[in-house]
Parts: sequence; C-alpha cells; structure tokens
Amino acid sequence: MAKNAQLLIRAGYVHKEMAGVYSFLPLGLRTLNKIIQIIREEMNAIGGQEVVLTALQNPEVWNKSGRFSDEVIDVWFKTQLKNDTELGLGPTHEEPLTALMAEHISSYRDLPCSVYQIQTKFRNETRSKSGILRGREFLMKDLYSFSLNQKQHDEFYEQAKQAYVNVFRRVGVGDKTYLAFASGGAFSEFSHEFQTICEAGEDVIYIDKEKGIAVNEEVNNDEVLNNLGLDKNKLVKEKSIEVGNIFTLGTRFSEALDLNYLDESGVEQKVFMGSYGIGPARLMGTIVELLSDDKGIVWPESVAPFKVHLVSVGAEKNNVRRVADDFYQKLTTQNIEVLYDDRDLRPGEKFADSDLIGIPWRVVVSEKTITSNNFELKNRASGVVEMTTENTLLQKLSV
Repeated sequence: MAKNAQLLIRAGYVHKEMAGVYSFLPLGLRTLNKIIQIIREEMNAIGGQEVVLTALQNPEVWNKSGRFSDEVIDVWFKTQLKNDTELGLGPTHEEPLTALMAEHISSYRDLPCSVYQIQTKFRNETRSKSGILRGREFLMKDLYSFSLNQKQHDEFYEQAKQAYVNVFRRVGVGDKTYLAFASGGAFSEFSHEFQTICEAGEDVIYIDKEKGIAVNEEVNNDEVLNNLGLDKNKLVKEKSIEVGNIFTLGTRFSEALDLNYLDESGVEQKVFMGSYGIGPARLMGTIVELLSDDKGIVWPESVAPFKVHLVSVGAEKNNVRRVADDFYQKLTTQNIEVLYDDRDLRPGEKFADSDLIGIPWRVVVSEKTITSNNFELKNRASGVVEMTTENTLLQKLSV
C-alpha cells in the first residue's frame, strides 16, 4: 500500500472502500476543503466562474466528438436506465460544457470567459494504485477557457499557468514542483504538466534546474530540447507526480458541438478553447508523500485540518483539565483552529498520535507545565520544543 494511503488511513483521514475508492473522514475532509479553497481562490482570481455539471453523461453529446467510444476513451464507466438507455459517468467534461456554453455564447462580446467546477469524476482504470494519487472515483478541478482566437487564448493561458504556480506554492510543494513540457497530442505542439519531484511518482521528467523547467520523458528528444533551448547535459532525471496539467484545445470541441460566435463584422467564427486540471485529492496525497517522516504526516499550516493540537497529560487531574479547558476556550475565542485531545491515555500514546496526525503546532498542558506557569509548545516540522507563557503563546499562534 502506498505511503500516503498508509498514513492517511492510520491517522483517520480517509477510509478505503475498495481499490481506487476512498471516503474522506472529518480530518481528511477538513484538509481536502482547505486545498479546494486555495484552488478556488486562484481560479476566481483569474476570472473563473464556478459551476457543477452532472456526473451522468448523455451519449448524444459525446458521440458528436466521437469520444463515447471505449476505443477512444478506454476508462469509461457506463450504466443503463430502466429503459435500457445507455449513459456514462463523466471522466472529464469538455463535451457537456461546450454544449452548455453554446447556449450562452453567440457574440464576440461574450468572450473571453472561463468556467470551472470541482466535481467527482469516474475512470475505470485497469490498475488503481498509489492510494489517493490515482483513483477510480475522485475529485477534479477542471477549468475550461473560451476565447475569440489563439492570441486571446494565449493571454489567458499564461494567467492560468501563474495561478497553478500560486496553488502549488500555497499548499507547500512549490519548491519541488516544475512546469514540464509534454506532448500536446492532437490539440497543440505542447501541453504543460506541473510535476512534483517525488520517489512515489509514476512519471519521469528531465529538469533544467537553472531555468526551472522540465520536459516529460515522452518528449525528451533533440528536436524538442533544441526548440526549448535546453542543453541535454544539464538535465537531471527525476521521478515525479503529475499534480496538474494545462493544454490548448483549439477548436476541436467547438467544431464538433457548434460553439460559434459572430465577430465584429458579423462573420461566424469558432470559439477557441483551453483545458486546465488539478486533482485536489491527488494533491493531498502528494503533500503526504513529500512532507512526512518516520513518525507520520507533517502538514503545512495552509492545509492542515487544525493549526493547533492541544494535548492534556494527566487529564483526570482537575487542575490539568481546568487549565486545558480554559486554554481551549481562549484559542477558539480567537478563531484559532484547535483539535483538543483530552482522552484518558498515557502521554506516549497521545504524543505518537499527535505526530501521526501531523498538525503544525502541539501544545501540552500537564502538572509540570502548570507548576512552571508555562505551556509546552512543539513545532511538528522542526521538532523544536519550547516552554512559553500563555500570552506569548497566544500571540504566536494568532499570526
């Protein structure tokens, strides 16, 4: 079992229902929602408008692009209505959103625009492995851009690229994540992947660390390297996890689904499209793979389920419980997110659980700390432990 799955299951973040299918428990949902909110903020900042499309898919829409065929998309989950009508469960949403936008775009004045959703996708993977890094049922943020032409598309594409950089920086993996050139397939010369260096990764990239860019193994050839101005001798080979991708669609889907607009001269034109994906749960699993140690998970503050883990030692003693309860109230009054462990367990068990769960700050209340009129504060990432007064502690945790 992958490290991310082992740790997340042991720490009570997720529950494995079956291969490639995970439920998110209270701690896991809090973390997942933190990641989703960061993604949402960055998509909104570049003008994205959020919707939620249906999981059930009408074959009629997909047949127009030729992609309802299992030979074209080999990961379809398909089902039937009572009247034997065949439906699909959406693995992606280019077709239905293009069809929907055809009802809302008719003039050059309607463009550009971008629409995104954070929604469950279904993919019938032959082998589902790597914990929440690759699932059969999973959340995806998929954004689609609609532009007048290639030039307008390219302008938005660059904004989206920076938004993705912002997301990975904010969730704590930015220093290990590279923009990687990959095949654009039928749509364009290149697509771009965001690849996070990690031994658990399924991909291989070659990085120019001076320039901060990489190429996927599939396009690592002399022609591409010359095109990108990269020196083969300066490239470093690394295993990586693809945490996001962005690519140009052009007019492939607007042609298939009649997404047109009238330009300023009244001439009908095809809308120029792009697609931009991030898997929030995959990003969560990547953080765990990258930021964990032999004791457990080490969450960055930005996505941790709570900022503070308050642990009472000797909670059965009235003075310890009273001081711990009082401090818990003070933390919550200041809107500091706190998980309070007041269980009647041995200190070692509580500390081990705290390290496993990985909340950034641990505050211990015990007879020893009360006697010295202090609190014990531990930083999960650095392991540094210090004794501090209540006022100093509250000020530090309020930042």
